[in-house]
Amino acid sequence: MNSKQFLIHLVSILFSIALAAKVTIAVESQSISLPGCPDHCGEIKVPYPFGTTQDCSLPGSGKFYLNCTQSSLFLNSSNIQITNISLYGELSIKHFIGRDCYAKNGERENNRPWLSLTNYDVSSDRNTFMAVGCNTVATISGYRGDREYNTGCISTCDNMDLDNFTSNHQSCSGVGCCQIPIPDGLKSITVSLSSYYNNRTFVYGFNPCSYAFVVEQGKFKFSNASFRELNRTDVLPLVLNWGVGNESCDEAKNRDNFACKGKTTCVGANNSLGYLCQCLPGYEGNPYHPAGCQDIDECKIESSCGKNSICQNLPGNWTCICPKGYYNTSKTECSKSVGKNNPLVTLVLPLCTAVGESVLLLIAVLLIYWGMKKRKMLKLKEKFFEQNGGLMLQQHLSSGSQSQETTKIFSSEELKRATDNFHESRVLGQGGYGIVYKGILPSDNKVVAIKKSKFGAEKCNEQFINEVILLLQINHRNVVKLLGCCLETDVPLLVYEYVENGTLFEHIHNKGRGRSPLSSELRLKIATEAASALAYLHSATSTPIIHRDVKTGNILLDKKYTAKVSDFGASRLIPLDQNLLTTVVQGTFGYLDPEYMHTSHLTEKSDVYSFGVVLAELLTGRKVMSFDRPENERNLALFFVSSMKEDRLLEILDNDIITEGNTEAFKNIANLAERCLRIKSEERPSMKEVAMELEGQRAMVMQQLGQGVHMVSQKTKNLPTKEPSDPYAIDPAGR
Repeated sequence: MNSKQFLIHLVSILFSIALAAKVTIAVESQSISLPGCPDHCGEIKVPYPFGTTQDCSLPGSGKFYLNCTQSSLFLNSSNIQITNISLYGELSIKHFIGRDCYAKNGERENNRPWLSLTNYDVSSDRNTFMAVGCNTVATISGYRGDREYNTGCISTCDNMDLDNFTSNHQSCSGVGCCQIPIPDGLKSITVSLSSYYNNRTFVYGFNPCSYAFVVEQGKFKFSNASFRELNRTDVLPLVLNWGVGNESCDEAKNRDNFACKGKTTCVGANNSLGYLCQCLPGYEGNPYHPAGCQDIDECKIESSCGKNSICQNLPGNWTCICPKGYYNTSKTECSKSVGKNNPLVTLVLPLCTAVGESVLLLIAVLLIYWGMKKRKMLKLKEKFFEQNGGLMLQQHLSSGSQSQETTKIFSSEELKRATDNFHESRVLGQGGYGIVYKGILPSDNKVVAIKKSKFGAEKCNEQFINEVILLLQINHRNVVKLLGCCLETDVPLLVYEYVENGTLFEHIHNKGRGRSPLSSELRLKIATEAASALAYLHSATSTPIIHRDVKTGNILLDKKYTAKVSDFGASRLIPLDQNLLTTVVQGTFGYLDPEYMHTSHLTEKSDVYSFGVVLAELLTGRKVMSFDRPENERNLALFFVSSMKEDRLLEILDNDIITEGNTEAFKNIANLAERCLRIKSEERPSMKEVAMELEGQRAMVMQQLGQGVHMVSQKTKNLPTKEPSDPYAIDPAGR
């Protein structure tokens, strides 16, 4: 190395040391809390906008005030203990485990942990609901705003299952452990436990206790040691979402108390709880602190500059500079000049470089970028269309086997316009598998319901299109009509007729909240029409269709209170040469056929049992599951059957439907419901028999009222033998 090169390296080293010292002083002087305020409680960091006094937290809202007691941090004045605070909108807390234990003498010891929040909600992305036990029914209830939420799962096992569990066993699918996701927006949760079997002696020796809890994902893994570990565990971690204020970023930026400081950007908070602040790229620190975010010295962290160049830090960025006698060959490299007075170096080369870069940039932006983007979008749409079976569906429609007037393949742009680009104000409802939007078709202003799944098929197959073709051909007045689909997106969008009067569940259980009580005649009409639709699916199609999720929430009502059976997401076809299928158990807790739940053998009588629960719901006005009722009344199906055996029907009938002249009719309907709810499937009537009995009862009631009733069965042509797709929950994978 000659003296000139040595001097260059020496200058580079000294320059880097000076910059590093400057950044170190700046970073060390930066605090996460306000001046004079503690930034720790014990070992937990407390960054602003949070603080352990009112003066040290963000003013205008008490939700950022935390209580530090004996080195433990608590949420406001509650007993909710905080274990970590993330400026990305999350709080980690400790939450109690629910347990239900029985002693040998039958004495029970249990608890029902609850959590009620005002300014936070439980993270649906970071948490899951789990239960551990061998005789366990676990439920979680709460509120999403003013809407009540209830769900749960069942876990069973015996000592043989227990012996098969390994130390690293992580499956949580119903044997010893079950788990379900939770929805977003939960402001309160209550965890409850009960036994699936009343006889608990068969599990007492190895599993006297059941456990249920909401826990941060990844923080609990099920194994054969879980029963012992949970017995000595009181709390598990849970994640809450937080945000500043209740308004959007655009609204907050115009306020004097806008929380985002210098060198920051505003983003929407998790689950729409106000907004959050983030440092701009190239900056770090606390974006809520009055000092704002500080520049990152990239030269100190990691320099990508070549050996002949010097790294220079810039606000939010960095660059490489060349010493005298060198010129840039790239962003990070420098090369020695050819000659001091070489015109190629001093004039021509920089000019050519500048012109070339400008031309390339212009061409890339105006020609290549937009052209490639357009071709990419077209190819992507073509890929999705072919992947989702569009060619097969087009061939079927053009063959004349389905009317072009009633069936349509929609474009993605058409459905975007119909839903204002799937705006949240157009959401009619959502569940674990998809979202339903209200749409207005631009071509004829027709109101429709558009289903968009949260999940796509891992591979496209012929089965999905055959399901769509099957549903397109169902033309029963009491089944929600599938009008068409869009196959240009990653998951197919299904378009249905719009049923404007809500669900039967809402009309039964939301009385006084915008819903009037249903009369006895209306309830009998709705039950008769729903039974007619199910009987049609079971016996009038060329291949029987089992709905597998019959419930009041899946019976829609139009403005004339005509029943429309919907949501075929769990439906299966029964081949003509079989009378049952063995499947993974699916359905809704409280409506599930117990024989199907124990054997996994699905038959048409599984729908009959679920419909029996619907009849009991219509007769009593009670919810199918409620932990607010006494233990022997929590399960409506069991309570209804026991009340019938004890001849106490009139005590449990809904007061809104009892009149002097209809008691006998409802006794007959109650007897029909009791037969539908029999444990052995062979003792239940068929759906066709149920529909005929209900039509007969309705005819007698109408005669008593001096009215006529027309009992006309809906007719359609035979359907192909493929499994139906899902009105209101897309499932192209074919469950």
